[in-house]
Amino acid sequence: MDAPRLILASTSPYRRQLLERLGLPFTVQAAGVDEAAHTDETPTTLCQRLADEKAVAVARRHPQAWVIGSDQVAERDGLPLGKPGTHACATAQLRAASGRRVSFHTAVCLLHHATQTAWRHVDVTHVRFRELAQDAIERYLRAEQPYDCAGSFKSEGLGIALFESIDSQDPTALIGLPLIGLARLLRAAGFEVP
Repeated sequence: MDAPRLILASTSPYRRQLLERLGLPFTVQAAGVDEAAHTDETPTTLCQRLADEKAVAVARRHPQAWVIGSDQVAERDGLPLGKPGTHACATAQLRAASGRRVSFHTAVCLLHHATQTAWRHVDVTHVRFRELAQDAIERYLRAEQPYDCAGSFKSEGLGIALFESIDSQDPTALIGLPLIGLARLLRAAGFEVP
């Protein structure tokens, strides 16, 4: 029996690299979903909706495939933080996070369009930032340029030096794809992991 076809509905190099860890063959396709938040949408609701929408967008084009949609929303003081995009925005995000706790909501949806089967998982990781001096923020941003990362850091790189602590059930969730939860969903769908 042929293994089910698997598609990652994301162009994120971070998610692709994480999914490669599971050793399953997969392809990657852009979902083309508008990631703007709706009025009064909580970070958890936003990341789950976007994960679902990404999976649905690709699954409609490939109804016999299993499609993985995922999204991450950073939250400080109950408000979502987007990807900074620029050096100035990343500086402002890290300055505001200094000495504070930021939560990262990471959702994944595994969807099979033909059978209308969908499984979901959300991980919440809490990061406590150390007190960050302006020169430390500047050195970090010049070194890694994490302008495409929620929260303005790469925890898998030098960004780990910005933290006092991380409270997480799944260390891969902070990078963008919660592999512990996803592996459970893939096994339920019939994939052999590992």
